[in-house]
Amino acid sequence: MTIVFQLPGLICRWNMTCQRCLLASFFIMLLSANLIADERAPTGPFQATGFKVGEVTDTSAIVWTRLTARPQRNPSDGPDVTIEYDRSDDNESRRERAVSAVIFENNVTVRDLREAVPGIDGETRVRVRPVGTNADWQTTKWQAVDSMRDFTGQFHFRYLEPNTIYEAQVESRSLEGQVGETQTGGFRTAPSADDAARVVFTVSTGQGNNDQDRPDGFNIYPEMLKLDPSFFVHTGDIVYYDGLAKTVELARYHWQRTYSWPTNVEFHNNVGSYFMKDDHDTWKNDCWPSMKSPYMHEFTFQQGLAIFREQVPMGDKTFRTRRWGKDLQVWMVEGRDFRSPNTMPDGPGKTIWGLEQIEWFLESFQNSDATFRILISPTPIVGPDRQNKKDNHSNAVFAHEGDQLRGFLSEQKNVFTVCGDRHWQYVSVDPRTGVREYSCGPASDKHANGWSQEDYIAEYHRYLNVIGGFLSVTVERANGEPTIAFRHYSAQGDLKHEDVFTANTGD
Repeated sequence: MTIVFQLPGLICRWNMTCQRCLLASFFIMLLSANLIADERAPTGPFQATGFKVGEVTDTSAIVWTRLTARPQRNPSDGPDVTIEYDRSDDNESRRERAVSAVIFENNVTVRDLREAVPGIDGETRVRVRPVGTNADWQTTKWQAVDSMRDFTGQFHFRYLEPNTIYEAQVESRSLEGQVGETQTGGFRTAPSADDAARVVFTVSTGQGNNDQDRPDGFNIYPEMLKLDPSFFVHTGDIVYYDGLAKTVELARYHWQRTYSWPTNVEFHNNVGSYFMKDDHDTWKNDCWPSMKSPYMHEFTFQQGLAIFREQVPMGDKTFRTRRWGKDLQVWMVEGRDFRSPNTMPDGPGKTIWGLEQIEWFLESFQNSDATFRILISPTPIVGPDRQNKKDNHSNAVFAHEGDQLRGFLSEQKNVFTVCGDRHWQYVSVDPRTGVREYSCGPASDKHANGWSQEDYIAEYHRYLNVIGGFLSVTVERANGEPTIAFRHYSAQGDLKHEDVFTANTGD
């Protein structure tokens, strides 16, 4: 067979001894390779913000997904946004000034900002099955992401096996059916209530943007992965809206840049999590539902509540309890939705939790037969906190409800509290009731502040360290006896403090 080909200025018949033919052959192979590479190159949709698995029980879990237009976040040296405020006198707090202008550099939109991760329409589906088996995948139907909810979707899995490690695949495709990126990971289901299984979980708070301690995000995430946690609890201040979130889209921008850090993506693709919110990921510093603030411009408190449920896997209520085997039950409470104004005079009518939540907590906590019970609160129950603070149960302005809770907890056995919010690690024991509290500390050393290392209050403190890091809790049996261990780690993964207790099983 004779092959005739033409290149610019060149017409020839195929001849393996002809240099021009050999040169043409090289160009043809190069062109073919490029065409094949183009066909194989991923064209999206992508999942640059990963996926999250949450609200895990012994038989169920929720998988959160989001589709993105590009495989990575925007570059960090891209356009920025500037907020201008009305002039004010020197005595007025910066957080009370009204916004006069929201200025986008080079007239771009939120999608173009540095570190933004713009979403895209498309469909996702999720497949899960126990690791190391030939079991059939439990597969969802394809579901379109919701463009009105930042291109996110959530899938509820039921009929899972207790105390089982599941592998997960999150697939994507365009609305036209073009195959997009698939991400993989997994999670562990809780042991059933009669299973005295070993459980390890980790706790963190306070991961402000620009407080990262490595080029790809936060070092606590790979350090926590080394402990092979059964689950993770974020106690709130996941993002910090205050300075830039003056619109709904700018609020969503905070979640995009936080959960496109590679450290965060890898962790949440592989560990089931429970997300709690506090002031900075609800609206603004020390906020409550009826608060008014020109400082937040067009972004409202109610919009903040909606965006939180949009950006994390979440069930019907943001206060809930989860059982993890025979020896552990945790309660995660809501501290923003129902609270009275911080400025209201203290007394029986003033509340952080609200009546419904308080009644639910007292009843469910007292009726639990778990060996160890842990209250996880976005803000301190014991403290101590700074004298000028007016936002939590350890402050004088909420002393009435705080005294009620501490009094109730002191009457229970094998009970502990864990809190976020404070930018330092501590272990405290309330001198009046004996309630013991563990503050997990912020996500990085750059975020550690607000307390002096020298200000050790012996009446309260059993451990104090103004550093970043995380808390781990391990529940297991030692010689047949239930034990619980609380360990504080630095952001570099160094063990800083440890408490180990054996359960009090006496009457």
